[in-house]
Amino acid sequence: MKICMFTNTYLPHVGGVARSVHTFAQDLRRLGHEVMVVAPTFPGVNPRQEDPQKILRLPAIQNFNGSDFSLSLPLPTLIENGLDEFNPDIIHSHHPFLLGDSALRGARQRGVPLVFTHHTMYERYTHYVPFNSKAMQRLAVHLSTDYANLCTRVVAPSQSVAKLLRKRGVVTPIHEVPTGVDLQAMRSGSGSEVRRRLGLSDDTVVIGHLGRLAPEKNLEFLARSVARAIAALKDTKAVFMVVGSGPSQKAIREIFSRAGLNHTLLETGKLTGQDLSNAFQAMDLFAFASHTETQGMVLTEAMAAGTPVVALDAPGVREVVSNDVNGRLLGAASNEETLAQALAELVRAPDKRQTMREHALTTAEAFSRTNCAKRLLRVYEAALNDTPHRAQRDRLTAWDQLRLRLRTEWDLLSHRASAGANAVIEAPRNDAELE
Repeated sequence: MKICMFTNTYLPHVGGVARSVHTFAQDLRRLGHEVMVVAPTFPGVNPRQEDPQKILRLPAIQNFNGSDFSLSLPLPTLIENGLDEFNPDIIHSHHPFLLGDSALRGARQRGVPLVFTHHTMYERYTHYVPFNSKAMQRLAVHLSTDYANLCTRVVAPSQSVAKLLRKRGVVTPIHEVPTGVDLQAMRSGSGSEVRRRLGLSDDTVVIGHLGRLAPEKNLEFLARSVARAIAALKDTKAVFMVVGSGPSQKAIREIFSRAGLNHTLLETGKLTGQDLSNAFQAMDLFAFASHTETQGMVLTEAMAAGTPVVALDAPGVREVVSNDVNGRLLGAASNEETLAQALAELVRAPDKRQTMREHALTTAEAFSRTNCAKRLLRVYEAALNDTPHRAQRDRLTAWDQLRLRLRTEWDLLSHRASAGANAVIEAPRNDAELE
């Protein structure tokens, strides 16, 4: 099977979507399929050093609106030429806008199915867009919902997201497929190597966090909670190890500085490969407070390393964390003191952490990369069965092809117009409806 994936974010960008696309592309290739990724270029990327059969990089505006995202430039000819050369059997869109529009056009024009993965609660990310408002948040919800209904099949990374999409009006068949985790890599890490490099004794308890350090991840709340926990641990050595980079780094440092706990904050920067596995193995607990996840990818990675998780209840989190089994799952509205107490209690309870560690390893088994890639392949096969064979499309006249192109543009235009109108006139949503 020849699969073309469209994504607005890709390596070397740090984030769940980029990692998910890269993981599935690798695993599908290992299973004998051809995969081409269409993505914007990012700082530090030299497209000439990448395999053109595996990735098509598009020129992009770097650091869009002060973020670390790249905004791809609309170059339809470059995309069409790439698709003509690759000749995909199926197109997989990972965003409902920008390159998502290009994915829809490409699928319609070639008569191939379009699969869409709803990776993100887009309404929680509108602060990256000029003129952010409640109406903009509602627009994001309607755009993603209407886009899903233009696709052949929809992938939801978790049961919570699938349920939410149906509630919002998605009628396209939805399949639950999480991103897989490299169990062997996570388990082969050397935590002692990281501790030695950071000068940590064996009896120091490491509370860790890994990911893109951005406001939507609720990191200031998390940092204040961890600082409270460490401050309360008078007789126990504990540190907060933060792995990753992003715009919230400064705020995290300031929180620990104001608490007089600079010496307990350890920042490693972005890590990949073996260094990433080593970092997970060095952690005794993984702390997480994001409400914007659609799947707990980083949580399953932590569990694959045997690290219990303390997190707030949220979509994608509740599918992974079982309270008092492989970690602590706290109420979504928990305050900083509640999270701090949960962390401090487990820091003081090594035997309980060990029991949770064993359950965490078991939990991770269900998220192996091969199993998840095979689940995605079954979605592709179902989509192909839903779509008329391309040979029928090859018999279309030039006039038929023009009508098809105009219909696609009309669908895109009307879907945007409908979403915009609904966003303006609709009563504001209760945040609970988004969770």
